[in-house]
Amino acid sequence: MRHRSLAWRTGGALGTAMVVVWAGWFAVESAAAGPQNESRRPVLVELYTSEGCSSCPPADALLANLDSMQPIPGVQVIVLSEHVTYWDHEGWRDPYSLDEVTDRQKWYDDQFGLSEVYTPQAVVDGAVQVLGSDEQKLAQAISAAAAQPSEELAIDNPAWTGDGVIFVIHHGDLTSGKSKQQLIGFLAEDETVTPVRSGENAGKTLRNVAVVRTIKDLNPAEEGAVTLKLPGEDKRATGPIRVVLIAVDKHNGRVMGATERTVAR
Repeated sequence: MRHRSLAWRTGGALGTAMVVVWAGWFAVESAAAGPQNESRRPVLVELYTSEGCSSCPPADALLANLDSMQPIPGVQVIVLSEHVTYWDHEGWRDPYSLDEVTDRQKWYDDQFGLSEVYTPQAVVDGAVQVLGSDEQKLAQAISAAAAQPSEELAIDNPAWTGDGVIFVIHHGDLTSGKSKQQLIGFLAEDETVTPVRSGENAGKTLRNVAVVRTIKDLNPAEEGAVTLKLPGEDKRATGPIRVVLIAVDKHNGRVMGATERTVAR
C-alpha cells in the first residue's frame, strides 16, 4: 500500500489566502471566547504532517493558530505536530519524522477503519479524525470533544535534566492495577523552523509548533518522578520543551485526560 497525502494541493497563492481566512475566523472566535480561565477543558489535537508534503503547510499554520490564539470558548487546545516517515522517500527527509509517529497514526487509522494513512490528518482527543486543514470540521470536532467528561491530570515540578525532562504525575484514577487506561508522555520542541531544499516544498521555510520528539508509554502505578529523554540529535537545541501527558482508553485510544507544561532549557 502506498502512503500518500490527499490528491488536492493548497500551496502558493491559494494556500496563503486560506491562511488569511483562517486567521480572520480565529480572531472572531477568540473575541467570542472572552477571558480565558482555569476552567477550560483540555482537548488534544494531533496533526500528522510532514515537511515533504505540499498539502501540509496550511494545516501546520492552522495548528499554530489554534495553539497561539486558543479560539474555542471554554477549551484549552493542546496541540502536537507529529511528523510521519513515509514522505521521507519523496525528495526531502523530514528531520523531525519518527517511526513511532507513523506507527501511532497507523494504529489510529485501523481504529477509524481507514484503508490508507494520509497527511495532513488531525485526530481530536483520539476519537475523531478530520482533514488537518479543514478549520470548520476541526473546530466542530474540538467543541464536541470538550462536551465529553474529562479526568483531572497534572504535571508537577517539571525540570530540564540536560537530556530530557523530569516531572511528577498526579492522577489518582490510574493508581489501580485494574485500570483500563494508559498514560502516554510526549516531549515536543516548542517551535521548529526549517529551510526546505528539495521535494514538494523546495524553497519554502516551514514553521511548526509542538513538534513531537519523544513518545513513551508510562506505568500508571509508578510513583515518584518520571523522566522523558530526547533523541541524541535534539540535545543540541536550546529552545523550550513542551511536556504533554495524556490518559487514554487502552481499547480505543480515546483521550480521557490531557495536560501540558513548558520547560526552559
